[in-house]
Amino acid sequence: MDERLAQVDRETNETSIHVSLHLDGSGRAEVETGIGFLNHMLTHVLRHALFDGVIQAQGDLEVDAHHTVEDVGICLGQALQRALGDKRGIERYGHAVVPMDDALVMVAVDLSGRAYLHCDLQLPPVMLGQMPAELVEEFLRAFAFNVPMNLHVRQLAGRNAHHIAEAAFKALGRALADAVRYRSRETGVPSTKGVL
Repeated sequence: MDERLAQVDRETNETSIHVSLHLDGSGRAEVETGIGFLNHMLTHVLRHALFDGVIQAQGDLEVDAHHTVEDVGICLGQALQRALGDKRGIERYGHAVVPMDDALVMVAVDLSGRAYLHCDLQLPPVMLGQMPAELVEEFLRAFAFNVPMNLHVRQLAGRNAHHIAEAAFKALGRALADAVRYRSRETGVPSTKGVL
């Protein structure tokens, strides 16, 4: 099997993003976005997916965190899509249920080539460090729509916003680890269509 690697660079008037991704890694993460909480969450995704990744972002944080969070989601999604190639031999589906103290979150993914997000995280309108909690869903939407993939994120329990978000990002990493894994008897693209 070829190494599954990708790099994405994106420059706009609002952000400058660099992402490199190796799907068959060990979870090594170098993340610097200027938003501490986002760094923390992305490190969880890479660690639990066992992806090696570099994510660097400079954005107009003097405006707010929205542009940076969304654009990082866009670039990480595009990098995952490129690294997957034609998706030959992969599991395609993955899911995980992750507890984090009071929080319990389920994530299910389908690397279907069709974009969809269902997110029912009940995050209160608080700041998570320098990042408004509402941007968790904005990141997930940007990521899912740029793979593209079907992504369901469901909160089963929890009140603490940090714990809810952390459980979601860890579960996303675990679900992705399953979905990108090679399936031992799968020799083609896992779809009756023949393409994903």
